[in-house]
Amino acid sequence: MIQLLLVDDQTLIRQGLASLLSLEEDFQVVGHAGNGEEAVSMATNLKPDIVLMDIRMPVMDGVEATRRLRETMPQVKILVLTTFDEDEYIVQAMQAGASGYLLKDAPTEQLSAAIRSVHNGFTQLGPTIAPKLFSRLSPQSSSKENIQELFTDRELEILKLLGQGKSNKEIAQTLFITEGTVKNHITKILSQLNARDRTQAALWAQQNLP
Repeated sequence: MIQLLLVDDQTLIRQGLASLLSLEEDFQVVGHAGNGEEAVSMATNLKPDIVLMDIRMPVMDGVEATRRLRETMPQVKILVLTTFDEDEYIVQAMQAGASGYLLKDAPTEQLSAAIRSVHNGFTQLGPTIAPKLFSRLSPQSSSKENIQELFTDRELEILKLLGQGKSNKEIAQTLFITEGTVKNHITKILSQLNARDRTQAALWAQQNLP
């Protein structure tokens, strides 16, 4: 059962989402929050698997709430669900640690699939969101012909695991290396990709690596 915390400053939207998502046999809505501050407090007590997070809210916005949750409860995944598709919101949310970004007009089937995908460790972006984020990467770095030139075999192994949503600790355990070594490799990978953070690197890996 995937436990969900819904965060939105509009009560009707939260109630509507809860009704729709409760129809899915593997979803359980465990709580509602009206702003980011409430979300952080409630998540601490409820320990949901996924938080559906709006961006623009009073008291504390979704970006700051995402950042705080990722710092204090890294096991909780954040899926942004908002009406805003501006580049800056997308970048800020993903940099804060969100695992996905969808617009509220997404079909229910797409939202349900995104929740399951995020729960399984993957990054999920709406169809109009992905191009905005991918455009932040160097065009040359996404050329498949250059992959072997850009990365060592070890870096490719790490990139593939990043694309699967693995943490540094999980990557280190899988490859039998230290977390420090993983961090060093990721620093180089980000430089090679001209990527801002590991989320962009993970998205690139999902798009370009088998």
